[in-house]
Amino acid sequence: MAEQDALDQAGATRLRTIITAGDELGDAELLGFALDHAVTESGGLGGMVHLRGPISPGLLLMAAHGLARTVARHWEKIEESGVGAPARAVAGGVPVWAPARTGDARGPALPAGCGLLAVPLVTPGGVAGVLSVLMDRAQEPTRRQRESVETLAAWAAQRLREHSSAPWPTEASPDREDRDRDDAGWDGHVRQEPPATRLRHALKALRVGSWEWNLATGELVWDEPTLALFGMDPGTPKQSFENWTSRVHPDDLPWVLVEAEQAIRHRRVFSVEYRICRPDGTTSWASARGRVLLGQDGQPAGMVGTVYDTTESRIARDAVNRALRHMSDAFLAVDSEWRITFVNVEAERLLGTPRTLHGRTLWDAFARLGVDAAEPGLEAHCRQAADSGAPVECEVRWPANERWYHMRLVPVPEGLTVYATDVTERRSREEERAAAERAAAERTARITDLTNALAEALTMRDVVQAIAERVLRPFGASGLVVQLIEGKVIRVAGAVGYPRAFLDSIDGSPVGDVSPIAEVYYSRTPAFVGSVEEYIARYPAMAWRPGAADKAAWAFLPLTVSGRCVGCSVISFTEPRHLDGEERALLTALSGLMAHAIERARLYDTEHNRAKELQRGLLPRTLPSLRTVTTAARYLPASEGIDVGGDWYDVIPLSGARVALVIGDVMGHGLSEAATMGRLRTAVRTLADLDFPPAELLTRLNDLVNDLGDDSYATCLYAVYDPVSTTCSFARAGHPPPGIVLPGGAVQFPGHSPDPPLGAARPPFETVEISLPEGSLLVLYTDGLIESPTRDIDRGMRHLANALSGAITVRGGREPLERLCDDVLAELLPEKELTQDDAALLIARTHATTPDDIAAWPLSDGPIAASEARDHVRDQLARWDLDPLIMTAELLVSELVGNAVRHAKSPVGLRLLRGESLICEVSDGSLTTPRIRHAAETDEGGRGLQLVAALSQRWGTRYTATGKCIWTEQQMP
Repeated sequence: MAEQDALDQAGATRLRTIITAGDELGDAELLGFALDHAVTESGGLGGMVHLRGPISPGLLLMAAHGLARTVARHWEKIEESGVGAPARAVAGGVPVWAPARTGDARGPALPAGCGLLAVPLVTPGGVAGVLSVLMDRAQEPTRRQRESVETLAAWAAQRLREHSSAPWPTEASPDREDRDRDDAGWDGHVRQEPPATRLRHALKALRVGSWEWNLATGELVWDEPTLALFGMDPGTPKQSFENWTSRVHPDDLPWVLVEAEQAIRHRRVFSVEYRICRPDGTTSWASARGRVLLGQDGQPAGMVGTVYDTTESRIARDAVNRALRHMSDAFLAVDSEWRITFVNVEAERLLGTPRTLHGRTLWDAFARLGVDAAEPGLEAHCRQAADSGAPVECEVRWPANERWYHMRLVPVPEGLTVYATDVTERRSREEERAAAERAAAERTARITDLTNALAEALTMRDVVQAIAERVLRPFGASGLVVQLIEGKVIRVAGAVGYPRAFLDSIDGSPVGDVSPIAEVYYSRTPAFVGSVEEYIARYPAMAWRPGAADKAAWAFLPLTVSGRCVGCSVISFTEPRHLDGEERALLTALSGLMAHAIERARLYDTEHNRAKELQRGLLPRTLPSLRTVTTAARYLPASEGIDVGGDWYDVIPLSGARVALVIGDVMGHGLSEAATMGRLRTAVRTLADLDFPPAELLTRLNDLVNDLGDDSYATCLYAVYDPVSTTCSFARAGHPPPGIVLPGGAVQFPGHSPDPPLGAARPPFETVEISLPEGSLLVLYTDGLIESPTRDIDRGMRHLANALSGAITVRGGREPLERLCDDVLAELLPEKELTQDDAALLIARTHATTPDDIAAWPLSDGPIAASEARDHVRDQLARWDLDPLIMTAELLVSELVGNAVRHAKSPVGLRLLRGESLICEVSDGSLTTPRIRHAAETDEGGRGLQLVAALSQRWGTRYTATGKCIWTEQQMP
């Protein structure tokens, strides 16, 4: 509220200032001044002032502001009985607000979405006219807007009375006979003054005369100001057509009559300015404006209008014309019909001589010079300025002299003025400055783009590619080679655009004493060679190199990092090229960026190669080829960073044709985690050789991780597949469950809630046993394959299941496991997708041992068991066509059964398995573990296990649910 009061006070103060300034005005300036400020103070689009007609009824347009010519001409005259806001304001004597009408038979239209505020000009004698303001919205004007317009309208009406040469008539005045013709007034009472009298006084106040011309009789009716202007007797208001023409200057009469005849014929506004020759011998200028009146038959019957003395303004305009005539800028004026009315000297130079320009249309002058073809938008700009009533500015290239001109198109009441200023030099300076700014911006953009690309580049290959893409093309270069200096030897770190043979010839060559590389390396300053001749002259010992490289110009840039030069970057050109100072400075600046990126990439490549070598050394180089399982594995390191990861996997053959499948993940990245992974993998192999079951093996592995420290954690899944029983038992510590794909079945993830990771778990671990028929797939993986910042583990497992199902369906179910691994990785870890964790994948297809390859027998108690065992071995190996193994197998079985009878307890059993090797297993009910000991020369026993170890390829002991089993393996023939 306080802010609104402050605005109201400021508006009131501004209005008082405007009115005070307007008190000094007079004559025809009054209405225009009031209208201009009414539009400005109310925020309107434009406005009009109408006064009541002196003779014929209606409201005549006396002043306009901000209205396009096409709009204003519809408001030249308004019927007092109309429905528009101005007519209603005059009829009611009160302000009227009305949204814009689309037009009807009684009133003109205004632009859609606007409104018109009409305020009557109320005088003591009645309503003399109306001041209207066009608003740019159809909502009610605010109180402050209304008050601004009403205050200025009231002030204008008061000034009309003050400027009148006689008091406003009353009922007792001599004009009573005129007023008797009027009926009831705007306020419902008898009118105090007829419209003709009120307008006469208003026009007299403005020193504007009015006239009416009867076309049928040629009679002219003039009021007092008109008679005074022409030097006529004030008592003779009626004049003949000849009286008027006799007062018009002979030089102006012909074209004035032509204008009148054209206005009557085409029924348009008659607007002329001509000279008057008074009887006293003086000459003055007058401006006349009239409107054609139609008779009952629809034909022109008369004309009504106004006239006022423009001598003073003409004198001022002549002075202005003289100034305009010789001004440095081109200036011309056209009337409402686009006819050229004035051109100055500079405009004549652009358009032609005055004899060929005056009276011609602007479009003809443009067409003769080809301006309309060269600058087709200039005509549109001219018409836009005339129609909108607002100045328009543009710049055009003049076809006659190929110079640039700033065109300012300013609409005026009589037409349009055109100012043309030569801006060629300014434009040239601006273009040069813009070109320099563009060049600077381009250099900055190049440096920024190269900086960003080099910041993202990791390897030397990435750096060389980034430099080649962002440096070679802008400079028109064709080759790039990065040469690092190791000791005194050149090593090519990367190249683009050079033959392989040339690169091989310089890789490993000495730096030398006289060579461009030596010059740059020792001086740490760039060297630029613009041609082959210059190269040979400077380095004659290397004259063969330009031809071998197919290059003709070079820029040798030192790679300086932390004050030391590590090598040289060579940018070369196919054609001779002499780089200017700006290009040399830019390349020198870019070489600093390249040097740091190349050094960083060199260190990265070194560390990355070391990490890869360490990773390869810790993982299995090859997986064993077994008859019981077919396996394939993949390891994908993280794409972000160079640290090695802790993911690992292994396939370990066990006794009894069984196989252990293990996968694990040490949490974290780095050398410490990689070392922990290597220790765990070694421990698992050792514990697997002892034939520990999965839960027992994880328990012992957990103890090992606990001993590494509180910050060491790892996940692990250990599975054992038995091809005889076609079962798989596994235990897991914090690891995702295995994926099982049964033949022709869907993917499933068997398991339970996982035990905590190694290092945080508390044994015992839970063991899960599942059945795996022939051809089943066992899929082991680490969390890096299924989990990411945008994918949780559950969603990742579903994604893995879909990938497995899709790959198996497409390839028919018996596809190679190597290809299956690639398909799964491509689906879960796309090639261009950055990963933050390592991923390991191990897939095994199971194969069952057929019944024909299994033979088992229970043995009797006592010494006879050894004989029975030898008989079974001899007969079975004969059936398997393994006769070369019979003798050794009999000895092994005899020794093992003898030990079981002597040192263990029943039941004793024998089983033979035929696979990659011949497996002999002797089981008993004892948990004692046999151990090899060194027997003395005098001992009679203690040499049995030594014999077993010597005759078998491998042997060992494992515990079963009922006791233990001692097994041996013999190599198949």
